[in-house]
Amino acid sequence: MGFKLGYSGLRWQTPDLDQVLSELKEAGWEGWEVRQSLDWLGSASRVKSISDRAGIPVAVVAGGEITLNGDSEMIERNKRRIDFAADVEADTFMFMGAARPYGCSSTSNDILQLADLADKFADYAAQYKLDVCYHIHTSTTVDSREEWEFLMRSMKQSKLCIDVSHSAFWHYDPAQSIRDFKDRLVYVHLQDYKDYRFVELGEGGLLDFSAVMTALEEVEYSRWVTVCPSQSDLPDKEKMWRDRAYLRKLGY
Repeated sequence: MGFKLGYSGLRWQTPDLDQVLSELKEAGWEGWEVRQSLDWLGSASRVKSISDRAGIPVAVVAGGEITLNGDSEMIERNKRRIDFAADVEADTFMFMGAARPYGCSSTSNDILQLADLADKFADYAAQYKLDVCYHIHTSTTVDSREEWEFLMRSMKQSKLCIDVSHSAFWHYDPAQSIRDFKDRLVYVHLQDYKDYRFVELGEGGLLDFSAVMTALEEVEYSRWVTVCPSQSDLPDKEKMWRDRAYLRKLGY
């Protein structure tokens, strides 16, 4: 297995980092994804120190809210998170598209604006030799296989994060999407889904996770694969143990 297994802080609003990262290490995870406000996290040196102490490095730092109107404050706030990502020695900075109201369609111009913004972030991050990746996600600017393919043709420098659940939502076989975009792929999210909410891996039946992992090995993917915690009522610690146990059952 050439890739590393991480766990997302997606649902931790105000975590006790010392505690939660120690629990991640105990459960068998190798890294974590930063989603929290920088106001809560504090300095990059503080976060890196805690992460190093727990033996759980920062894999990826996620960006903040995106708009397509060229808002300077939005751009600067995301640049600060890129700075933070570089300082904690993250592998990648990840961001999603703008929120897309239900029932509304994106125009080609919307997607071109998103591609331009992605490449602006990539230009800025290049000073740190840090990759920037676009995270596919439903109900954002890009919300279909066709729009995703158009975005990939339009982005010149930004890389890609495939969330296999969202690929499946768009009826694009997740394993095939990994093969199709292997040259741009720098980050992977694993999630499962059932009855209108995200659940623990293997409990939703949304997709074939074994086929996904096999595809990653076939394309010799060697970076982070991160699990996003479910929306269940289970304690955070139990979620991280269940998801890790499921991947072990698959041989990882």
